[in-house]
Amino acid sequence: MAFKMDGESVLPAGRETVWANLNDPETLKACIPGCQELEQKENGGFSAVVKVKIGPVSATFKGSVDLTDLDPPSGYRIVGQGEGGAAGFARGGATVGLIEQEDGTLLRYDVDAVIGGRLAQLGGRLVNGVAKKLADEFFAKFAQLIEERHGTASV
Repeated sequence: MAFKMDGESVLPAGRETVWANLNDPETLKACIPGCQELEQKENGGFSAVVKVKIGPVSATFKGSVDLTDLDPPSGYRIVGQGEGGAAGFARGGATVGLIEQEDGTLLRYDVDAVIGGRLAQLGGRLVNGVAKKLADEFFAKFAQLIEERHGTASV
């Protein structure tokens, strides 16, 4: 089952600060819901173990992401995949863009993904709802950490 999702979030810091935090494994691990492990690979990508629950299906996904089309500090493309055993798999990508604003940095994302296995049987509405909720949780925690570490917007 294929799904798409997009969104944006205004973060309380300058673009350079947001870029640095988007590439910091400790920051990402703290912000990704259900993240149990996150390690930076030599190529700049990441390998991860993430536990998620979507409806009645709980799974621990092991996967990796690579960063392509790097344009520091303006954005990049994330390409990755994860395996969740009997629960299924997920693979896809996201384009991330950072735009400097007066009140901080606007982060825009556009996700294209494919899921299979038991997860795909749950239906698009449930999967999209959970994906949106997880994205909202990530950006709320990400903004909170940036504000705690760097104070108000330094643009």
